[in-house]
Amino acid sequence: MSFYKYQGTGNDFVMIDNRKMTFPGENEALVKHLCDRRVGIGADGLILLQDHPDYDFEMVYYNADGRVGSMCGNGGRCTVRFARHLGVIEDVACFLAADGEHQASIERDLIQLKMNDVQGVEHIGKDYYLNTGSPHYIRFVDDVQTIDVFEEGRAIRYNDRFAAVGTNVNFVQKTGENEIFVRTYERGVEDETLSCGTGVTAAALVAGLEGMQSPVKVKVLGGELEVAFERSGNDGFKYIYLIGPARQVFTGTVTV
Repeated sequence: MSFYKYQGTGNDFVMIDNRKMTFPGENEALVKHLCDRRVGIGADGLILLQDHPDYDFEMVYYNADGRVGSMCGNGGRCTVRFARHLGVIEDVACFLAADGEHQASIERDLIQLKMNDVQGVEHIGKDYYLNTGSPHYIRFVDDVQTIDVFEEGRAIRYNDRFAAVGTNVNFVQKTGENEIFVRTYERGVEDETLSCGTGVTAAALVAGLEGMQSPVKVKVLGGELEVAFERSGNDGFKYIYLIGPARQVFTGTVTV
């Protein structure tokens, strides 16, 4: 089987052209094996690009644990770049993902991905909880570099409220007037990743609630992203765009 490896600010994915519907997507063990960094290809997730009668393509995302996942922002940007490589699109796309329709455009090295509107942000003490295509818990900290993201993130992800379904957990530090630094514990990966697109989006929107103006610049361990948005009501947002690079790393074949 041929595969492609893509990454967006360090969030990496095994990409498969599944337009002929030959990949056994129901095989969780296979997906988990391919994402394993020691005995497989190695990735934070696996993505199938498939034909769809009403869209340029469909993106089907699997977490590294082998299970079908919710929306992945960095994965979405990588899939757009992959679709361009395959000749499925030119510089604009309209595609279907787990949370519905998305539009995107390619401008040189950057992919601008339109995220779904967000209505309602829950306040949990000084923390926040919202859904940007995937569920995200947001906690502001003074020094994100010193946080034990694995231990503290895991404790929230598996607490009484979130254990059954899970949540991603983001630790956010304000580093400038419209700049933040985000580190994320991702469910499905069950560890810290170098970047999380829906997490970066969630963190930037909450920063907007706390007074930051669009666009918010976001630093992650794997690079830099930008989130643009408009406020809609007290706790709502529209015209949300996740902006950043997405690159092919290598291609290969694997026996399955």
